[in-house]
Amino acid sequence: MSTSNPTPKPNPDPTPKPSTPIKPKETANVPPKGISKGVSNELMVQIKQELENMLAFAMRNGKVINTELNPLIESDNLDDLINAHNILAKNIAPATPKSIKYLNRLNAEEHSVTIFSRLPIIRNLIILALLFLALFIGTSLSNQVDNASLAKGVLSNHGTPLLLNLLFLCATSGLGVIFYLLKSVSEGIQKGTLMPEQSIYYVGLIVLGIMSGLILSEIVSTYNDGNSLTVFNSSVLALVGGFSSDAIFSVLQGIINKIKAVFTSDND
Repeated sequence: MSTSNPTPKPNPDPTPKPSTPIKPKETANVPPKGISKGVSNELMVQIKQELENMLAFAMRNGKVINTELNPLIESDNLDDLINAHNILAKNIAPATPKSIKYLNRLNAEEHSVTIFSRLPIIRNLIILALLFLALFIGTSLSNQVDNASLAKGVLSNHGTPLLLNLLFLCATSGLGVIFYLLKSVSEGIQKGTLMPEQSIYYVGLIVLGIMSGLILSEIVSTYNDGNSLTVFNSSVLALVGGFSSDAIFSVLQGIINKIKAVFTSDND
């Protein structure tokens, strides 16, 4: 019986075929490791700390507090905390969270015995007030500072009398601006609006007050050749110029704006 020989199977290709690369799974836009999509934990802690400070300040000063703040403050949702922050900021106005934090830090400094070491701005203002007062007394004792010398003004006076008169007016203007700043600092402490950045503003306001006092007193001294000027009126004008230096600046700025409006048009 004849048997048929089986056909041999072809040998597989000895060279391996390159495997097709596996496509990576498309991932969502995930932020890099260590970076959160929302606010950081430090910011959340800061918001809650400011809420606590504002709430304590409102209770100490008899501010009206909205009762719907309770569920908002207790929540860990960012939207609820922001809404609570906005409501409390309106309740404590004109104080701000930053000013309240600054006053709390001043009150927490128990090692400082006096207010002068805890609040250097008051110490500096008192020192300047004493210096201006000493200059005012010293120049007023001179016989070269009188009605006739002040009536001459800057253009007609010269030499030592002019220097003494200018020092007298500068001291009077300085007393006026220091008086205003001490009052402003006292109100800032009572209302909780005092901030550390105001010390830079006060330095500029002192210089502006002295300049405005000199300008105001000299403008009136040159009016009508000084015939109706007295020492009392010149001193009051310098004092008013120093005390209301920001108001005088606003008036001059308003005049400049009106003059500019005359020579400019809407098309320009």
